[in-house]
Amino acid sequence: MSRAALVLFLLLMLPTMLSARQEPETAIFAGGCFWCVEADFDKVPGVLDTLSGYIGGERPDPTYEEVSAGGTGHAEAVRITYDPAQVSYAQLLDLFWRSIDPTTPDRQFCDRGSQYRSAIFYLNEEQRRLAEVSRAALEADKPFPEPIVTEISPADTFYPAEVYHQDYYRKNPIRYRFYRFNCGRDQRLEALWGEESGSP
Repeated sequence: MSRAALVLFLLLMLPTMLSARQEPETAIFAGGCFWCVEADFDKVPGVLDTLSGYIGGERPDPTYEEVSAGGTGHAEAVRITYDPAQVSYAQLLDLFWRSIDPTTPDRQFCDRGSQYRSAIFYLNEEQRRLAEVSRAALEADKPFPEPIVTEISPADTFYPAEVYHQDYYRKNPIRYRFYRFNCGRDQRLEALWGEESGSP
C-alpha cells in the first residue's frame, strides 16, 4: 500500500476508530488505609491512576489530621481511573471485595473508626446496580459466616489527600511494608478468603 493510500485509509477509518475508543472511567473505593488500597489497585492491568483522598463526610476540604481524628464523617478512600477496555467495573468490584475485610463496621484491620470503614461510593446508577449485585452474590457465596457490612453509598465530593500520602508505598517502601505487616492486613485477608485472598 502506498503512503497516499495508507493516509487515505487512516482518514476514512478515523471516525470508526475514535467511536470505538472508550474513555477512561472512575471508581471510588474505601478499604481502610488508603496507602494499601492505592498500592493494591496500582497493580491491576487497566488501572491508569489512583488518588488517595477523603469522601463521605460533612466538613469541606478536610485535612488528614481532621479525618484521622474522627468526627468529620469522611472515609479514607481511593479514586481509581481505569480503562474499561482492559478492566471492567465489575472486575474491580471483585478485586475490591477480596482486598478488604467486609465484616467489620467502622474498622479495617488494625485501624479503627468510621474513617476506616469499607465502602463503595458509586458515581452513577449502573455502578450502584453492579455494586449491589456483587454484594448480594458475595453474601450468597462467601467463605466466612459473618455478615457483610460494607457500605454502598452515592459519591459526593472527593477531596484529594495531601501530597505526601500519594504513592506512599513507593516513596516510603520500608515504612509501608512495616505498617502493612504489623497491621495484619494480608494475614486477615488469607483467613477470610483462603486461596482467593490477597491484594489485587
